[in-house]
Amino acid sequence: MDFALNPELAALEKRVREFVADRIIPMESDPRRTAHGPDEGLRADLVGLAREAGLLNPQVSPEFGGMGLSHLGKAVVLEASGYSMLGPIAMNCAAPDEGNMHLLEVVASDAQKARWLRPMTEGRTRSCFCMTEPHPGAGSDPALLKTTAVKRGDRFVVTGRKWLITGADGAAFAIIMARTLVDGEDLGATMFLCDLPAKGFRISESIDSMDSSFAGGHAVVELEGLEIPETDVLGEIGQGFRYAQVRLVPARLTHCMRWLGAAQRAHDIATRYAKEREAFGQKLIGHEGVGFMLADNEIDLHLTRLGVRHCAWLLDQGARGSAESSMIKVHASEACFRVADRAVQILGGMGVTRKTEVERIFRDIRAFRIYDGPSEVHRWSIARRLGKPGA
Repeated sequence: MDFALNPELAALEKRVREFVADRIIPMESDPRRTAHGPDEGLRADLVGLAREAGLLNPQVSPEFGGMGLSHLGKAVVLEASGYSMLGPIAMNCAAPDEGNMHLLEVVASDAQKARWLRPMTEGRTRSCFCMTEPHPGAGSDPALLKTTAVKRGDRFVVTGRKWLITGADGAAFAIIMARTLVDGEDLGATMFLCDLPAKGFRISESIDSMDSSFAGGHAVVELEGLEIPETDVLGEIGQGFRYAQVRLVPARLTHCMRWLGAAQRAHDIATRYAKEREAFGQKLIGHEGVGFMLADNEIDLHLTRLGVRHCAWLLDQGARGSAESSMIKVHASEACFRVADRAVQILGGMGVTRKTEVERIFRDIRAFRIYDGPSEVHRWSIARRLGKPGA
């Protein structure tokens, strides 16, 4: 690997950093930033700022108005965007839309791309991905999928319950995963595209959660006789789990990129405070208890950045990268949380208030250890590989 950024990428990183600092961070105090994420008015304003700056869609191909960056390029730019948790929303590269855009580019038909992908890449719409279910349905174990899609004529009738569906409130369409039954035969999981609002798609609850930076928040969705034309099947019937991997491996890594930027922000705030605040005759940073915490932050941030960029480089070489993305997802989620936790501690009383962004970053990053697969599931998967013959 060559760790030097080419001049174009280095210049783009600088542009994004300046854009986030000058245009996005001042928006963090906007009252439209709610406990369930920025409302649609704020999101539209943020997207407008990025559009004006020419910084929309770093993850999308030029055909659909994006920058067409490599995975390594995304590692650099998405980290810079994540320095404010509003940055990815402004640049149209936040979850779940970023992963859904990638999935549609790879799997959708031309007609489906024109209908669903293009409006999203233009920043006019949002989406949601309906896979996880409450007990006893699919959570970390997708094989437990309970939602069904029964073929009736030229349509599928979808019935089930989804929960913790990010961005559902206000989404223009959903990608829905369901077990597919045709003439009584279970053909496996299939992905379906569904315009919203739709009869049979109902949000029964907007879930209060510790994180607050996803547009549309998180919801419980009731699917009650939802009819979807067979033309709106995404890809092939029965290939839903395979397509999920197309989406999840890169999306798992982009989560690491964005939250690494947020952890860096928390560290920078704590460092500035430690260099200004005095106690017991010297600046806080002069006390080993504080200085060592900042040093540990530097170590965690550095090693996380290396791991993210190595995995991105592997994907750029055509490797599948599933093992490496599992490893860095575990490391990044836990290391970034340690960074945010230390930042809270260094700030003392200030750290538990909302006088700085650190308290919000701390809450949001804690959820990362669960999203896109809990650390325990990834560790189990890594250990299972080690147990195979020849490993």
